[in-house]
Amino acid sequence: MATRRLGIIMHGVTGRIGTNQHLINSVLAIRKEGGLLLKNGDRLMPDPILVGRNAEKVAALAASTGVARWSTDLDAALADPGDELFFDSAFTASRPGLARRAIAAGKHLYLEKPVAPTLEEALALHAAAEAAGVKHAVVQDKLFLPGLTKLRLLREQGFFGKILTVKIDFGWWVFDGMQVPAQRSSWNYKKAEGGGLVLDMFPHWRYILDGLIGRPTAVTCHIRTAQAQRRDERGQDFAVDVEDEARALLELEGGIVGEINASWANRVRRDDLLTITIEGTQGSAVAGLHRCVAQALGTTPKPGWNVDVPVAQDLYAQWAPVPDVVVLKNSYRMAWEAFLRHLAEDGPNTASLLAAARGLQLVQACHESHTARRWVEMPALG
Repeated sequence: MATRRLGIIMHGVTGRIGTNQHLINSVLAIRKEGGLLLKNGDRLMPDPILVGRNAEKVAALAASTGVARWSTDLDAALADPGDELFFDSAFTASRPGLARRAIAAGKHLYLEKPVAPTLEEALALHAAAEAAGVKHAVVQDKLFLPGLTKLRLLREQGFFGKILTVKIDFGWWVFDGMQVPAQRSSWNYKKAEGGGLVLDMFPHWRYILDGLIGRPTAVTCHIRTAQAQRRDERGQDFAVDVEDEARALLELEGGIVGEINASWANRVRRDDLLTITIEGTQGSAVAGLHRCVAQALGTTPKPGWNVDVPVAQDLYAQWAPVPDVVVLKNSYRMAWEAFLRHLAEDGPNTASLLAAARGLQLVQACHESHTARRWVEMPALG
């Protein structure tokens, strides 16, 4: 058994998700446990170098996490043959250019989503990576959340029978920054900086649908800007030029109907910030980020409704919790491990840049549908 070093250029990880999820909870957690155990008994040991534009922030992050290597010189990092993998979680608008530089340097790619602002650019990145012979993937962390893992297990066990519908409900109230500081960065509300709820979140919904249910074939979507004026981190007021709400109806393979309600301007009165409901002929289930409840056909009540009196039965109590039968790690780490296995031992890769392009296909179709006020077809990609 041997230990194989894997040099990873980690670009743009000084932000909250980059620091906590990708660096600390994923790469450094793997290192702390002695590397990723491979099928042949070897261990793959990540060796990150932190790269960013702000020397003070990058140096502070390296010091606080015990990472020995850091730099502000991306060109030098890309030129080092000792680092094989390029990871980026910086601003969306800069990601295609950074990815192309990494491809030109012969680096494998692991990218946050969305990988590009348009479908055409995403497909071009996929073609460039394939032509260069580098391996590639986009982060698909949500599929590894405990709640979604339980949904997948239920489907694999045939619990649902024929799936009829799937519904995704997502969002919370994001303060506008006027009286209470906003809990999302202002770039999310600026088109020039890669903002917009559809571009940010609908790539997630696409890989969730592909991974759990089936391929979307058509969509009709309505988008809007609910909060048109906001205040940024510097105390400057600005006009929002992207959407912060979107509602979509989808047709999926097999006659399944999908519904997505996503908003940064809704107050939460449901089980979680994200809930996914699957209705089937033999059973239904509702999952949040961690918990999942199910109701089988044999335990489905037959209620009667009397509009003259309040509902007496506890509708929530009629659902049974799905137990934790699989021990799971952090969802971002599991996504990292899946790609690292693809990199090191040619394991399966369902999160390639082609999968990332499918997410941009849904984004583009939603915008086209809203503008034209009609259904938009989504042909299979790849």
